[in-house]
Amino acid sequence: MYSLSDFDFELPPELIAQTPLAERSASRLLQVQGAQLTDRRFSDIVDLLQAGDLLVFNDTRVIKARLFGVKETGGKIEALVERILDPRTVHAQVRASKSPPPGTRIRLADAFEVTVGERFGEFYTLHFPEDAFALLEQYGSLPLPPYIDHEADAYDETRYQTVYAKEPGAVAAPTAGLHFDQALLEQLAARGVQQAFVTLHVGAGTFQPVRVEDLSQHKMHSEWYTIPPETVEAVRAAKAAGRRVIAVGTTSMRALESGSQSGALKAGSDDTQLFITPGYTFKTVDQLVTNFHLPKSTLLMLVSAFAGYELIRAAYAHAIAQKYRFFSYGDAMLLTRT
Repeated sequence: MYSLSDFDFELPPELIAQTPLAERSASRLLQVQGAQLTDRRFSDIVDLLQAGDLLVFNDTRVIKARLFGVKETGGKIEALVERILDPRTVHAQVRASKSPPPGTRIRLADAFEVTVGERFGEFYTLHFPEDAFALLEQYGSLPLPPYIDHEADAYDETRYQTVYAKEPGAVAAPTAGLHFDQALLEQLAARGVQQAFVTLHVGAGTFQPVRVEDLSQHKMHSEWYTIPPETVEAVRAAKAAGRRVIAVGTTSMRALESGSQSGALKAGSDDTQLFITPGYTFKTVDQLVTNFHLPKSTLLMLVSAFAGYELIRAAYAHAIAQKYRFFSYGDAMLLTRT
């Protein structure tokens, strides 16, 4: 039985990638196959997949979820929208010197006012005067992860977004997908590698560290996902032909595995709080493309469950020794299910 401290590791700060490479597919790829660790370029993935294999991408789009403003008292606040509940209502994290009570009016971006509603745990309900998506797009800023030390600029607005992003609603990018450019997707298609999509709106909870040593006591954050019928059919066809289903990123993995809890993958939309730790039996995914994850994070636990705890520790030690770039703008791994 593993506990939180089993998923800690020392990472030299200079290995935390602060900016993306000039070319998406120029990042490095650590292929983890059995006990074999092979250093590659990400573009080599074309040679590692076969005709009929199925790549499943998360087509969520990162919204400009961060807003700055002031309360009626003049106190400064920062709001990070976690989820849009309906066109004018959102759940948000609110940073302020004092928690704003229900009924408080907050002026955001010196452009419009929102009213604070009920609080649910760490999230506040905020009522917008008009369409929240439109106001965020006009006045918000892209919420880069907490370990990136610069404010989002125009370059980030392009590069902290996958080339196939379509469905707005995420507050963090599904970062394994950032390595794919249009040319690489076309090369994969020409090789006969199939492509399908799910949507999982990544929440800010993805960056929250686990705070309890006993993992059974951890409460997983909730994220909304949808699996279209055509993706279910593509997975079924790949499995029937003896081909592999490859999740691009832990978010695609969580959507696929959440939709497979009754056994076979089912189409539909739901919230998931699926917490995957070593001992979990994977039902759909055969391989995983993923970046390198934070110490003590639920994502590090997920990849350890998928590829094996000892193998992931060896892979991370290798990546640190070889100076791979870590986290959202960093390099990637290709893992095979143990």
